[in-house]
Amino acid sequence: MNETDTPDTRAVALYWDFENLHASLSEARHGEGSYAKPDGRFKVQDPLVNVRAVIELAASYGPVAINRAYCNWQFFGRYRDALLQGSVELIQLFPPGQSAKNGADIKLCLDAAEDIARFAHIGTVLIVGGDSDFMPVAQKIKAAGRTLVGVGTRRSTNRHWARSCHDFRYYDSLVDDEIPPEAAGSNVAAVAPPVRTPQDEANETILRAITLLAEAQGDPWVNKAPIFKMVKRLDPTFDPKEFKFTTFSAMLKSLEPASITTRQGEFDQQVRVITPGAPDGA
Repeated sequence: MNETDTPDTRAVALYWDFENLHASLSEARHGEGSYAKPDGRFKVQDPLVNVRAVIELAASYGPVAINRAYCNWQFFGRYRDALLQGSVELIQLFPPGQSAKNGADIKLCLDAAEDIARFAHIGTVLIVGGDSDFMPVAQKIKAAGRTLVGVGTRRSTNRHWARSCHDFRYYDSLVDDEIPPEAAGSNVAAVAPPVRTPQDEANETILRAITLLAEAQGDPWVNKAPIFKMVKRLDPTFDPKEFKFTTFSAMLKSLEPASITTRQGEFDQQVRVITPGAPDGA
C-alpha cells in the first residue's frame, strides 16, 4: 500500500462463483447430491443466497469497485431484484454438457488475476466460493500485495482454500440462517412482514453500518467519523435531509438511547449498537 492510500481509497473487487454457493445451500436444504441431478440443477431455482449480506461484507472492507458474478443465469431469474439492487455484473456461462461444470471458477480466476494487474486501486479481493481451485489465484493475489478475503459455506468449503486467505468468513455466520427476502413467495410460506417506513429502513442501514465496522475492527465501539461513509456504501441514495435532519450527526443522535449509545473516545466520539440483554457498556 502506498503512503497516500487509506482504507477508504483502496477499493474492493468482489467475485462470486454464484452457482457454487447456491448449490451448497440447495443441498443443505434438499439433501446431499440433490442439486447435481439434472432435475435439481437444470430447472428454475428458488432464491437461497442472501445477496445483500455478502455485498455488505464486501463494503466493510472498502468501496466496491468490481462486483461480478459467474453462473448459468438462465435458471436464476428469481434473483433478479436482489442482483439489480446490488449492482451485480452478471457473467453468463453455459455448461458444455448435462453433467459438466460451467467453468465459473476458471473464468473467475482469470478475471481476478487480470484485474489486479490492471487496476492499482484494488486493495482487497473477495471471492465467494469454496473450491480448492481458487488456491492458485490466491497465491497470485497475495504476491501482488492485495488482501484476499474468502466466503463459503461450512459444509462445502475446502479447508486448504480457506486457510490460504488473509481472512475467511463462513456464509452461514453472515446470515445466521436467515431466508433471503427474495425467497418470499417461492417455496416459503408467505408471512406478512411488519410495515416499515423509509426512515425505519434508513435507521436499520445506520445500525448495520456500525455493526459492520465493529466486526471489521474487532471492537464494538466505533469512531463516529467513518460511519457516514459506510452508510453511503450500503445505500448511495442515503440523505439525512430526506428524513428532516439537517446533519447526519443529528440523525445519529436520534437513535439514542433506544438503539445506540455513545462515549467520548481519545480522538473522536465513539458509537456502539445496543444489544438486547447485553450488560451496559459491553
